[in-house]
Amino acid sequence: MARRQEQVNMTDQFKEFKELKNIDKPTLISVLEESFRSVLAKMFGNDDNFDVIVNPDQGDCEIYQNLEVVPDGEVTNPNKEISLSDAQADDDPECEVGDEHTRLIDFTKFGRRAILNLRQTLASKILDLQKEAIYNKFKVMEGELVVGEVYQVWKHEVLLIDADNNELLLPKDQQIPNDIYRKGDTVRAVVHTVENKNNNPKIIVSRKSEMFLRRLFEAEVPEIHDGLIEIRAIARIPGERAKIAVESFDDRIDPVGACVGVKGSRIHGIVRELRNENIDVINYTSNPQLLIQRALSPAHISSIRISDEVGEDGKRNVEVFLKPEEVSLAIGKSGSNIKLAAQLTGFNIDVYRDNDAPEVDDIYLDQFDDEIDQWVLDALKALGCNTAREVLALDKQEIMDRADLEESTVDHVLEVFRAEFDE
Repeated sequence: MARRQEQVNMTDQFKEFKELKNIDKPTLISVLEESFRSVLAKMFGNDDNFDVIVNPDQGDCEIYQNLEVVPDGEVTNPNKEISLSDAQADDDPECEVGDEHTRLIDFTKFGRRAILNLRQTLASKILDLQKEAIYNKFKVMEGELVVGEVYQVWKHEVLLIDADNNELLLPKDQQIPNDIYRKGDTVRAVVHTVENKNNNPKIIVSRKSEMFLRRLFEAEVPEIHDGLIEIRAIARIPGERAKIAVESFDDRIDPVGACVGVKGSRIHGIVRELRNENIDVINYTSNPQLLIQRALSPAHISSIRISDEVGEDGKRNVEVFLKPEEVSLAIGKSGSNIKLAAQLTGFNIDVYRDNDAPEVDDIYLDQFDDEIDQWVLDALKALGCNTAREVLALDKQEIMDRADLEESTVDHVLEVFRAEFDE
């Protein structure tokens, strides 16, 4: 009776691993077989002459020992040999010397210690599999958005638990400065890094990375999620300010308007998630002068000079000239605006007042109001251009598309500007 009860317990144990640990059938069979073989090897010296057959559906396992039949009285290794009379008595009356006799092993006969050893071995292997599965799952999720509930708050990190009871660590240096966490709060973050030292997976999440801002826009703006709008660049000072450059692949979609939403409905949710981080969304352009102008908004630039030389950091230097009252806007609080503009554009930006600038052969657009209609000049200003040379630096088709001007109108504008400089 005790033996039968022990067998039932083993069966229940197998079912528990299958149902609760979410291990697929081939893996379960492999782990069970390895566990049995590990125990058999310890008991018999090796497991070479054993066959282990696992049936995870029923939760049982059959073990067969293959023994060589030898003449009576000549058994030297009972773990690998059996006498002829014993083999014939063991339900194999027709066997002969030299045959292989297969004997069913009742594992429960080896006692509670062997069964406990088996369970410990099996539990250890299952735990290793679980850790490996967690690492593999989150390693491919680096940069992806995850949601967790605050389980414990420590001085240097916060422990989050996701829907599958996986532990996520949010270190202090990956938290937004204004974040406050309480047990039970729901927190969104991105998987930053996944470590696996000594087969002990450690999932680090972040709310400070630029990827977190990118994923929030993808979640809130369907056009980005569907690929109609692309995020071309992001610069961010977590908790303070961020700039994001977007481009539309559909001329009918205004990328900035789509990201902001009606009355700011889309971007307000992101701003709240980022603890009121100020976010500037600008239209991306391949024209570096125009991109720099937009990146330095809300400041209005008078002129720009881009150096052909590349600095030690691999970036080109840019000299930006502004009216004195615009300089503080370009720099921003604690230099945040110019810092983000430099990150967004990939240039080193130096700001100068107009009166510090050398003689520049350029003309403000308003000075052409006698030759070009004011509404046309306003349309060009809306592109971020304030001077004739800035307009001439743009591609004709880009002017037509973005300013919504007829080709004949653009041709007239370019002709007037070129004539002025040709003289």
